[in-house]
Amino acid sequence: MQAITHIITPVDLEEHSNKLIEYAAYMADKLGAKLTLIHVLEPIHTIVDIEMGSSTLEKYTENRLQTARDFLQKLAAPYPECTTKILQGVIVDAIVDFAKSKKAEMIIIGTHGSKGIEKLLLGSVAERVVKNAHCPTLVMNPFKQ
Repeated sequence: MQAITHIITPVDLEEHSNKLIEYAAYMADKLGAKLTLIHVLEPIHTIVDIEMGSSTLEKYTENRLQTARDFLQKLAAPYPECTTKILQGVIVDAIVDFAKSKKAEMIIIGTHGSKGIEKLLLGSVAERVVKNAHCPTLVMNPFKQ
């Protein structure tokens, strides 16, 4: 069995992310692993984007990036041993590709626990990460902690 030396934890920058990060940091500490928190900004693809114009779109994108950076740093602040990374792209692909490129041995991801029509319409990022990841993926529901 391969030792777990690097854990990737994707976060969606919602308030419940604190519980997920606390758990991931605990696991990383117990395993003696490095922890990297990541957040993925999906590209904007709507007719509104085209109407806004490129300079406005660039400014909007930069504002989204800065907001994500600030919030991610706030979430990571209690865990000085943890690193952070903002990615851009399709969420599931970005998570899986980043974990693989960093040779992470584990992903710890949160789930909203969606059911029924909500899951059918939106799908589950956590479920798709589990199906596509190269490494073990631990799924946690921070709403039930």
